[in-house]
Order: sequence, then C-alpha cells, then structure tokens
Amino acid sequence: MKTKGLGFQFRVSLKGIDPEVWRRIVVPASYSFWDLHVAIQDSMGWLDCHLHAFRIRNPDTGNPDEIGIPDDEPFDGQVQPLVGWGIPLVAYFRQPGDRADYKYDFGDGWEHEVVLEQGTNQFPNGQYPVCLEGARACPPEDCGGVHGYYEMLKALGDPLHKEHENILEWVGGRYDPAVFDPKKVRFDSPKERWKTAFEGKEP
Repeated sequence: MKTKGLGFQFRVSLKGIDPEVWRRIVVPASYSFWDLHVAIQDSMGWLDCHLHAFRIRNPDTGNPDEIGIPDDEPFDGQVQPLVGWGIPLVAYFRQPGDRADYKYDFGDGWEHEVVLEQGTNQFPNGQYPVCLEGARACPPEDCGGVHGYYEMLKALGDPLHKEHENILEWVGGRYDPAVFDPKKVRFDSPKERWKTAFEGKEP
C-alpha cells in the first residue's frame, strides 16, 4: 500500500466506562504500532508511564498477535510480544473495520478498542496526527482501573465522603469527567518519545 500523504482514521474507545470515553484520531498510514501507541496516549490523556500492548488478528495467519515492548530479561518460556516500533500499521490494518485491542497499564488494566474507520487524504500535506473529536476526560493515572475510577468519582461527587478531600487533592484540586476538548490535544514526536524511554538502546 502506498502511504505517502495518506492518513488512517481510528476510533479509540476505553472499555468498561459508561458514559464512553473515546477519541477519533488521524495518524499517518506510514506509522508503526509504536507511533500509534504514542498518538493514543496523547489523544486520550494518558502519561505513558506504564507498559502497553496491542492484540490484533494477523491477516495472513488468522492468529492473534501481541505487539508491544519485549522484556529485556524474559522468563524461561515467556512468549515475547512483537516489537511495536518495527511493525508498520499497514501490515495489519488493511481495510475499514479492522480492529485491535490496546491494553495500557497491566496493573490497572485499561482496555481500549481501536478501530480503523477509513483511509483519508482530507488534510493537506499529510498534517497528521490530529484529533478530530472525542468525549469525556481520561481517567487519572493509577486510579485503580475501572472499579477504582468509579469509586473515585463517587468520592469526588460527595463532599461528605470520607475520602473526598484526599482524592480532590490527589487529582490536583479539580477533575471533571465530562470535559474534553480535541483542540487542546498535543501530539508528541514518536521518535523523541522512544529516545526518552529507551535511551542507549537500538531501535
């Protein structure tokens, strides 16, 4: 597939949260899975301080593949994920409707559905990535997954809750789960993010 100037439009939604937290983003079709990971982090509002992995059906074998960050010191017999920065999106995303599961923070276990909606040339000069739209704020990092998120909202919404003041201070004094503005999304360079995370290693 020719990817020059082409963008891939994805819908990214966080599983298990109602009302839904979601984003619609366009990234270069030439991106790798690492690059898409960075775009998801930035558009959702995550801080990229935990491990991640994509799980996606291999279109050639029909089997699910895991793509992410291999362990430097794997256990004997441990199945290593495929290296995300070495695999282009076009190797797996070939037509609208193709989808992947994206897991972030294996402790809190945030699961996202990533769906390719279309290929697009709607932006001149390939000015990607861009966040087109979305809804609701991303949960705060390390809030305890879906269950912890709902418990946090319960405490924040009740000034008489015994944890209200502590959690309010923990989230920085204010957290509105309904607020999201796509115009405020800023995308980091995947190459610079990689250098920060893996300085001294070979890509």
